[in-house]
Amino acid sequence: MGYTKDQLLARLQELQIDFTKHEHPVVLTVEAQAKHVGHLNGALSKNLFLKDKKHRFYVVSALAKTNVDLKVLSQRLGLGKGGLRMAPEEALAEVLQVPLGCVTPFALVNESARCVSLLLDQGFKTQECCFFHPLSNDTTIALNARGLDKFLSSIGKQPIYVDLEANPPVGKDQPPDLASLVPSDAIALPAQPDKTAPQQVSDMNHAPVNNKSTGVSAKAVKPSTDVRKEKLSNGISSSNSFADPEKFVEDFIEKTSSLVISEITEENVKQYGDKLGEVISNTIRKKLATELKSTATMFKNTAYSEGFSACTLRQAKLQ
Repeated sequence: MGYTKDQLLARLQELQIDFTKHEHPVVLTVEAQAKHVGHLNGALSKNLFLKDKKHRFYVVSALAKTNVDLKVLSQRLGLGKGGLRMAPEEALAEVLQVPLGCVTPFALVNESARCVSLLLDQGFKTQECCFFHPLSNDTTIALNARGLDKFLSSIGKQPIYVDLEANPPVGKDQPPDLASLVPSDAIALPAQPDKTAPQQVSDMNHAPVNNKSTGVSAKAVKPSTDVRKEKLSNGISSSNSFADPEKFVEDFIEKTSSLVISEITEENVKQYGDKLGEVISNTIRKKLATELKSTATMFKNTAYSEGFSACTLRQAKLQ
């Protein structure tokens, strides 16, 4: 179990870090938070939980007004333009051990987040104090960059401040300036059950094969073994885009998470209250059911085709 809000605040006091605490209703956006603490002396922060294609995780903590371009940031880390994406919601619980809306540099206090890379906005250093959630979005604490640095140092994290709006060129003679901040270790999340798994191999290899010639006087000419192998190989490789269950599950989870997040707005919270969960569930079913059925069908057809191709290719090798 991860740190609680009270445990974190107690640790800040033990470290003799000056901070002020402001309690308020649960908020899910920076805009909602601003309604409760925006009038106070301090700068609001936004915090992004990201992952790359190799399952390495990042927390990017920036001033609310800072423009963070993920494509540019991805290139600066040496990950290519599309190397960064929002981390799936289950990673919040497994890695940061915080609920939705509570991403914060303070979550790195948990042992499960020891491999997460933290990028801090250099703009924090110019502020008298900054606002963060202390692992719970019903409270905001205000502290300065020196206090944040002291906390991070106490958990073995070196505070690293970068210009998140910079866009330096990256090329052959200009290596990515933030490449050293890429974590060395990946974090494996528990496997999610795949309810759309293709049929077993034993069901794939029983496709009917019609070997009858349609001509009467003409001789049926078999293609050479090499040609047949080439055609079969091409057929198999072309279907690989639908034959990766792990990618399918990851993409589906990402779409679901994005849809959930888009539905959790202050307006919807006020309108539906305790029934918001039911409303979101119905929305997900409506918007994703057709796409999921279509993708599952493609997986089934791909599995069937690859099983048949593999069987035929084996026969070709034996001839």
